Amino acid sequence: MTHRYVIIGAGRQGIAAAYDLAVFGDAETIRLLDVDRLVAEAAAERLNTLLGRRVATAAAVDARDLLQVARHLEGASAVISSVHFTFNVALTRLAIERKIHMTDFGGNTPVVREQLRLDSAASSAGVTIVPDCGMGPGLNVSLGTYVMELVEKPREVLIWDGGLPQQPEPPWNYVSTFHIGGLTNEYDGHAMFLRGGRVTPVPCFSDVEHLDFPAPLGRLEAFVTSGGLSTAPWTFEGKLERLENKTLRYPGHVAQFKAFADLGLLGLEAVQVGPQRVVPRDVLHALLGPRITRPDVKDICAMRVRGIGTTGGRRAEAAVELIDRFDEKTHFTAMQRLTGWHASIMAIAAVQGRIRPGVVSVENALPGSAVVEECRRRGFQISESVRTD
Repeated sequence: MTHRYVIIGAGRQGIAAAYDLAVFGDAETIRLLDVDRLVAEAAAERLNTLLGRRVATAAAVDARDLLQVARHLEGASAVISSVHFTFNVALTRLAIERKIHMTDFGGNTPVVREQLRLDSAASSAGVTIVPDCGMGPGLNVSLGTYVMELVEKPREVLIWDGGLPQQPEPPWNYVSTFHIGGLTNEYDGHAMFLRGGRVTPVPCFSDVEHLDFPAPLGRLEAFVTSGGLSTAPWTFEGKLERLENKTLRYPGHVAQFKAFADLGLLGLEAVQVGPQRVVPRDVLHALLGPRITRPDVKDICAMRVRGIGTTGGRRAEAAVELIDRFDEKTHFTAMQRLTGWHASIMAIAAVQGRIRPGVVSVENALPGSAVVEECRRRGFQISESVRTD
């Protein structure tokens, strides 16, 4: 059986998800929508060239115009939202109304919680909505649930993940493979972890530690950023004693970016500068964005997850590690693959009836083992080990 898919937002992650739908999702057609017609058309052309067949079409659509979006959903099996998280509640309502499965790239836990309140409506409509897919939150949480399967009674789940340039260049030693607004959003405020079995706020840039990875990564620093676990802390409260997620960067990153935060450059409240008022974060984006953004970047993404608990009454520890690199064949970055393909894996599973109807959080959607199996089908190298004392 073939399916018709729609992607709203034809940027980097959207086209990667579309590619995966075409290869693994029995796609008959894929409609790429973007507010910029040229972006949509370029994405469709690239996709058709990669696939060697004409499966993708393009259209200019503003995601704020739900009537316009709705016209392109006719006959679709599923839609993936690759636009800013502020659109996702309205798009969720539209998907439920039109009885179309949906996944999105999220990026804001309060928005996800608002989507989850539509669970009953989605269930009644017989459609599945999985918000907050991607690399992190998303695949990192799925790997977290996987290590929980590898230990009989898990008590702690620790996650580290990050995307980095293969060849770092000073002074930043970092290249952003997604919109800078997503980066600064992660660096502001606090994360929600489980500590002592309770949901606990933990400040960004805190709890710095160092971990060693295989070359070319070497030693990396890990630190707290916000939003990486989505709703998982609330889901596993009372079931796990500890649940944490930290971001990986080359050493020195925390000192640089925490200085920006301490200076107030992540602020969203306008300040007076001479005769006008300016938003500090807008200034940071304008100055820093061009320096850490490249049209083409060969990146490397690392994910490491540890699950600690007991098996047969003895201490047990499971470890899972995934490292992915820029793909020379498709020219997809590792960040595109890990982000886009997690959303498409969930969309395909929804269409196949493998996820219950309703609005379902990532940690409750597919079992971790099912996600790992799908990742391995796509060529991701995932190592794992289980040790019992």
